[in-house]
Amino acid sequence: MSNATPGSTPMAANPLTRAVLEIDEYASGLGWDQPARLFALVDTARLRSQEPGLAAQLGLDEQGGEAPALTPIEQDELPPQTPLDEFLATIAWPDAVVGCAMTVERLMLPPSAEEAVPENLDQARLASWVAAHPDRQEVRMTVAVLRDGGRESAVRLREKDSPTEVLTGAGLVPGLADALSATFATD
Repeated sequence: MSNATPGSTPMAANPLTRAVLEIDEYASGLGWDQPARLFALVDTARLRSQEPGLAAQLGLDEQGGEAPALTPIEQDELPPQTPLDEFLATIAWPDAVVGCAMTVERLMLPPSAEEAVPENLDQARLASWVAAHPDRQEVRMTVAVLRDGGRESAVRLREKDSPTEVLTGAGLVPGLADALSATFATD
């Protein structure tokens, strides 16, 4: 596990937005063409009081001033050949985890290109078609959800790879947010 605290994340009023921007900055520091990454979100104050050793290991006992309300903790690497939806369906979080987040890179097309998508393509052929399209955009999406239903996302275009060019909003990547929220569903 590693703490995704790079240190210069812009201040945001909402703790979930701050966590998403922190994770986005961490992922940005790793460069592009990275695998998907999963993070547990824990309450920083609770972590400090209940797990002081882990908090110290993550550097949370050394921070001057106000610590972030949520601490992202990177989880083990995701299985490379398992589709994200299948992998996420296997996750059950302990009570100490108040939310989770994921970064994933994808190719996207503008809405104008969607009309030109050939019909009856399987997933592999569709992916190849999108990868070859001249208007494709490479994006990194960071999506976070809380047990209580809170959601936030950050989207960064590879061609505009700058912290000032990150788009944030709760509804930017609804499918991934729904899949992450399902990891907190109780049967």
